[in-house]
Amino acid sequence: MLLMPVSHTMTASSAVLAAIERLHALLKRVEAKEVTFGEYERESRAVLAQVGRSMDAVALQGEDIDEPVIWIDGVRCRRVGRWEAPYLGFSGEIRVERSLYRPDGEERTLCPLELCAGIIEGYWTPAAASFAMWSVAHLTPAEASELFRRSGGMDPSRSTLDRLPKALSEGWEAQRTRFEESVRVGDEIPESAVAVVVSLDGILVPMKDGKREQKRQAARSNGKETRGPAGYREASCGTLSFIDAEGERVGETRYLGRMPEKNKKTLKESLEDELLSIMEQRPELKVVAVADGARDNWTWLERAMPEGSVLVLDFFHAAEHLKRAMDCAYGKDSPETLAEFARLRLLLRDHPEGAQKVINALAYQRKKYPRRKALKTELTYFRLNKPKMAYAEVQSAKLPIGSGIVEAANKTLVTVRMKRAGARWSINGGQGVLTFRALAKSGRFDRAWALVEGTYVQQVDLNKPAKVLPFRRVA
Repeated sequence: MLLMPVSHTMTASSAVLAAIERLHALLKRVEAKEVTFGEYERESRAVLAQVGRSMDAVALQGEDIDEPVIWIDGVRCRRVGRWEAPYLGFSGEIRVERSLYRPDGEERTLCPLELCAGIIEGYWTPAAASFAMWSVAHLTPAEASELFRRSGGMDPSRSTLDRLPKALSEGWEAQRTRFEESVRVGDEIPESAVAVVVSLDGILVPMKDGKREQKRQAARSNGKETRGPAGYREASCGTLSFIDAEGERVGETRYLGRMPEKNKKTLKESLEDELLSIMEQRPELKVVAVADGARDNWTWLERAMPEGSVLVLDFFHAAEHLKRAMDCAYGKDSPETLAEFARLRLLLRDHPEGAQKVINALAYQRKKYPRRKALKTELTYFRLNKPKMAYAEVQSAKLPIGSGIVEAANKTLVTVRMKRAGARWSINGGQGVLTFRALAKSGRFDRAWALVEGTYVQQVDLNKPAKVLPFRRVA
């Protein structure tokens, strides 16, 4: 069945009537066994998509203004002409004719149709952009483009999808603090929660500006191996999760992700704001901070966590350090190493004085083998972190001793989406994906999108307003 070409002059009612006739004819062909069910599915979907495009064109055309002079956010603007332009809606691309205006004293032109309808980045309808951004937060642009093509609705190109998170990231970052505050308003803290767990960690991301080849050349020049993470920089992830009286995780985990930045500055600011908001609502919650042994993480956690917080060095990282010490003392993976490691690991985890017993054992080995530098390093590690190794006490309170949630966030937010074969990221493009991926994983995407959508709408008046409070989107 041939479909009529889409025209912005087709009325919505005529499009619906034409579609009904086509669908009725299609059903007759199905009854007569002239088409298979699969053929019916594809053809009916194409007809309905055409109806959607026709209706979208009519509705969008209704947002157009064609007057000699208008006011946009209180600024007088003069019409400079009318031109047809393409826009991408949920059902596919449509073309409409609209007027363009130039603000007094400026060279740029503005389109009232786009400002009234909230067109995203001069091309996407709001619903189409929302679906596209959600998709590229989970899929590569190539995968998302193929998905849209197969779904029979809008069919954006790979490059168009690639540009969207970069453009949206600029707008989000310009108003990030306000947006994050607004998004938090809709969050619910489970009534059964007795503790909130704060954690952060870093993960390497392949970067476009990571100077991969220069670093590899420098390594070769110095006679070093050229394998490894050259061209990578450390992104960061943070989580806030809730624990009930039985030690079970409850409610939505709040995810945060940031592209590489010195000292994880923005991530830490956001985590502090999140925790402050939670404690204002539920001041009785116990705060638990869990992280690996990275000094930078603990310098911040020890300062930022409220008085009385439980500070826990991730047990599994501590066990890795213990294993390295035993390898140094008894030989890598020797029977003596494995046996002593198993014994001390259980003591560290379950005995009230476990950390001290491990320190005593390492001190003995250090005295026995004074030239083995690794023993000194690991002994120092346990001595410095002993206050955060009260694992038996923490477990008895049914609180977590591991940072598994944030390490899972590293995989969920970064590894699965951003460490594909051949992937390389810019700061802006990567942040766009990370921001909206974290929002989606936290159950916040729709609330966040409403804020983004609002920044693309501006006030348009046919007459000079008596008083205007201008609101312009910050680019």
